[in-house]
Amino acid sequence: MSEPVKRNNPFAKVRADHAAETAEDYVEAVSDMVHRTGECRVRDLAKIMGVSHVTVTRIVTRLQEQGLIETEPYRPVRLTSSGEKLAANSRQRHEIVLQFLLALGVPQDDAERDTEGIEHHVGQATLDRMAAFIRERSGD
Repeated sequence: MSEPVKRNNPFAKVRADHAAETAEDYVEAVSDMVHRTGECRVRDLAKIMGVSHVTVTRIVTRLQEQGLIETEPYRPVRLTSSGEKLAANSRQRHEIVLQFLLALGVPQDDAERDTEGIEHHVGQATLDRMAAFIRERSGD
């Protein structure tokens, strides 16, 4: 019999973060596409994410079940208010991590690539310290 997961178990946190990572990436992509072009279709997501139409359809179905996305057959994908909140939060986390890495002197291309992984796993206390570091460096 397996032991119960301890409250501060870092491996449990990583597993939970991975589960949320796809949802965050997809709602952020939908939000970006809608703001840029006025709509987002499954084929747009497949192209952005570099995956098949079938993969996107499965993920969209799961996100719909989670109340983050609304869609109908052959219609554009729309975010619910919960999806919009998650996208905004994800975008904010992304920007803080990116600015932090740039402030450390990480080259732009590396910082952008690394941000995509870090943003999903950084805890709120660490994110708050990153934001404070950026403010202190900029003199705000």
